Amino acid sequence: MKYIIRKISTLILTLFIVSIFTFTAFQVIPGDSVLSTLGMDASPEAIQALRQERGLDENLALRYGRWLGNVLQGDFGQSTQYNMEVGALVSSRLTVTVWLALQSIILIIAISIPLGILSAMKEGGIIDRMLSLLTQTMMAIPPFFLGMILTLIFGICLKWFVPGNYVSFSENKGKFFAYLIYPAIAMAIPKIAMTVKFLRSSIRRQMHLEYVRTARSKGNSKRDILVKHVLKNALIPVITFLGMIIADVLAGSIIVEQVFNLPGLGRLLVVAISSRDYAVVQAVVLYIATIVVVINLFVDVLYRIIDPRISKEGGAE
Repeated sequence: MKYIIRKISTLILTLFIVSIFTFTAFQVIPGDSVLSTLGMDASPEAIQALRQERGLDENLALRYGRWLGNVLQGDFGQSTQYNMEVGALVSSRLTVTVWLALQSIILIIAISIPLGILSAMKEGGIIDRMLSLLTQTMMAIPPFFLGMILTLIFGICLKWFVPGNYVSFSENKGKFFAYLIYPAIAMAIPKIAMTVKFLRSSIRRQMHLEYVRTARSKGNSKRDILVKHVLKNALIPVITFLGMIIADVLAGSIIVEQVFNLPGLGRLLVVAISSRDYAVVQAVVLYIATIVVVINLFVDVLYRIIDPRISKEGGAE
């Protein structure tokens, strides 16, 4: 219990630090959201009036305190670009990003773990060499480029989907998930390659340890040793690695959503930055940071459950 409390405390502190950097960064960078709203030809009186309305004439610490207090109550302010509540705007885009990330994660786990195990079992064989070559190649290709290739092959050549013809979840659930599968694949392929490589290395390290040699001396087959002994130990570091991969998937969705014209958080963030809609930018960054740290908390707790030897400091007890 103390371990979980410690992790939750770290999570809260992390989000507090992120909130400070997020709010401060967009207050000191060049540019003026007031001028973006009113235009360069606005009168000084109109500019000053809008600054006062938005509280921009107050000092930074006071503005941050008011903003944080509102955020804790679920109020992220008003979007200057979309003229609506930021919380409602972000929530409306969250569905796309969450389902996109979830589909990618399912693909990563469902494909990488069997391939990693297969590669380790066929160490040195033709399957292992082919998988090694394939994973090295896929790791080098960025998701946005894969998205362009998938659009060219499946959208333009094979016409399996219409590029840019996004269908919302409320309009047609089947078409919604069918369209998301292509950006999900684009995001998943490099991560699958990384996970296969990591899992293969983890299994191979375990296969050369003393307990494996002891199991072999007792007449256990390589398959039995792998399933009954090696796999559990090899998967422990992979769980932590997958936590990093999941966080990376969320970050990668920003670019992939642009390629496939998806109205998710990534695309919203890009539009908000270009229009200097800082309330939206701050909310999106905070949302993504919250999801990432919560995932990391879940991974840490799961790691602890699988291997109780992990101490409060992260070492072996």
